[in-house]
Amino acid sequence: MADWHWEADPDTLLDDLPARARGEAERLSEEITVRESMVFLEGATFTGRNPGVRTVSRGRLLLTYLTDIRGERIVVIQVAWFD
Repeated sequence: MADWHWEADPDTLLDDLPARARGEAERLSEEITVRESMVFLEGATFTGRNPGVRTVSRGRLLLTYLTDIRGERIVVIQVAWFD
């Protein structure tokens, strides 16, 4: 996985989520990070186009993120939890 990681923007994005939702968001973000590290093996030397904003859902969770390939990171920009 090299140095790939994920982060939320803003840093407080997950703070108001229920514990279960926060756990799901963290697990899903980690899974996306691992997948993207395998898809974009070039990482920091990548010269193509970034995939842009993407959304993924799992159960009650809806997560919107950006893949910063050259920065080798996933940036989670929106999370929704449907009770």
